[in-house]
Amino acid sequence: MNVTNIADLETTELRSGASDEVAWIGGFFAYGGKDAEQSATIYFAVPPARRLGKHVDTAEETQLVLSGEGELLLDEGTRPIRTGDVFVLPEGTSHDLRNTGSEDLRIIAFFSKPQVEQHWDVDTWPPDGSKITGSPNRG
Repeated sequence: MNVTNIADLETTELRSGASDEVAWIGGFFAYGGKDAEQSATIYFAVPPARRLGKHVDTAEETQLVLSGEGELLLDEGTRPIRTGDVFVLPEGTSHDLRNTGSEDLRIIAFFSKPQVEQHWDVDTWPPDGSKITGSPNRG
């Protein structure tokens, strides 16, 4: 069993090619074939005044807010979130997060499958302008 601290996690900074408002930093702790068999776990942080970007995931996602405050943006409305909150997003639920605070909105997300993709509504990601991101084991 491998133990990884957030401070030691290899992360990548992502900025949308479609919107200056969408930017975040993230990295996967584990996924199928790397420290997990039946799940995936990611850490990400959204800077102040930025959004994660609207997308759907190919697995159920449970998010734990480690620090910060913001808004969970869903098709049916906006919900405030803050440090200590936990919420579950069923597979295929369109969602976004907006940081409304003065510090990074820091999240750990747990996916119910060992491989996961995010399908972005508008945002595109370097280096090739893809509208799909996901766990490193997705092929």
